[in-house]
Amino acid sequence: MSDFIQELRDLHTLVVHQRDRSADDLLQQVNRIGCNLETAWPLPDVLQKKFDLVFIDVTDQSTSQIKSFLNSSGQGLPTVIAIMSYENPSTLHSVFDFGAHAILAKPVRAAGVLSSMLMARRYWAEQMRFNKDLLKMRERLGSLQKINDAKFILMRHHGIYEKEAYAIIRKQAMAKRTTTSEIAQSIINADGILRNLGDDT
Repeated sequence: MSDFIQELRDLHTLVVHQRDRSADDLLQQVNRIGCNLETAWPLPDVLQKKFDLVFIDVTDQSTSQIKSFLNSSGQGLPTVIAIMSYENPSTLHSVFDFGAHAILAKPVRAAGVLSSMLMARRYWAEQMRFNKDLLKMRERLGSLQKINDAKFILMRHHGIYEKEAYAIIRKQAMAKRTTTSEIAQSIINADGILRNLGDDT
């Protein structure tokens, strides 16, 4: 648990909330935890890249403006904790829509702040890992598709079997000290050029 709390202390945290009792109680508790803390109100146009965690009051706020703000840093969604005055379908839909990782209900109580931050960071970290794994899988599938396309090009042009076509791609990759995917892309590009030349004649 101490490791998680130490991680929280290293976070640059922004509280987007008008100054009232809830905001004061929240700021006091976040300060006790030891975060690098800043405040803002009303909702800024741009989220600075330095912020890792954002508390944001969603009461009577436009979902589209919140989404635009959270995505404006250009480096992916930070950890987001939504602060709600009341629960109703439209507010909850807004929170889900912009991707909050945890929710704090008003009036904000000190006892719930740390647990919300910990759960939000855990959920955010799992989401980041999932997105990273998904990206790798997509890149892997794209690479396999390129290699398959290149194999069929070689098979068509040289009258060879699939195993032989792959052996050629692999040998070229080793000789040029590159990946089979890059060699496959070169074959696909060359085939496209030859097809275009054929169409021009």
